[in-house]
Amino acid sequence: MPVVHSGTPHHLALTGARLVPESKSRKKKVAPATPAEPRPARQEGNPRWLVPTMLGLMVLGLVWIVLYYLTSNGLGLPVPALGTWNLAVGFVLIIAGFALTTRWR
Repeated sequence: MPVVHSGTPHHLALTGARLVPESKSRKKKVAPATPAEPRPARQEGNPRWLVPTMLGLMVLGLVWIVLYYLTSNGLGLPVPALGTWNLAVGFVLIIAGFALTTRWR
């Protein structure tokens, strides 16, 4: 049975390990901060053309459909050759306006 010395923890004496002072950890060298290249400022907000185009398409589509309904019996406006396809043209204009709303910030 190993001899336990006074002041030595029991588990170290049984394993035969020696008490060794823990070495100081070295500090890692920090690279000097290099100035970052200035990034171009990202433009926040909407492009100037977005809101007028978005609203214009939606209003134009609505006017196209209303004009078709009001004049379908007599004049056949907006485009008489299209017939009921005038509704499709109006809805495509409205959908294009709503599609532009996804770019709005």
